[in-house]
Amino acid sequence: MQNEDLRHHLTNLESVFSMLGEAYATAIVKTKKPKGIIENKNAAKQGGAVAGNARKELETKTGQKVVTKQNYLSESATIKNKKIAASPAKKKSK
Repeated sequence: MQNEDLRHHLTNLESVFSMLGEAYATAIVKTKKPKGIIENKNAAKQGGAVAGNARKELETKTGQKVVTKQNYLSESATIKNKKIAASPAKKKSK
């Protein structure tokens, strides 16, 4: 999974909660205008906390975990996908 985007392996809900945390952190940065790494790190932590709390609430209400192994690709599947992507496209004959 070295050159693959982590988001390609997320379920829809995993992606939604990730985006929620990022959006919240971005909103804090835009409104509070933090200065320096420590204040920006705090904004990121707050975004993560909001997303984490929302995820936990959904899990409590549904009785199901959001984070799963559903989209996990095994090493062999990852290698197979890379070989397919790297193979030259077949030309159409006329």
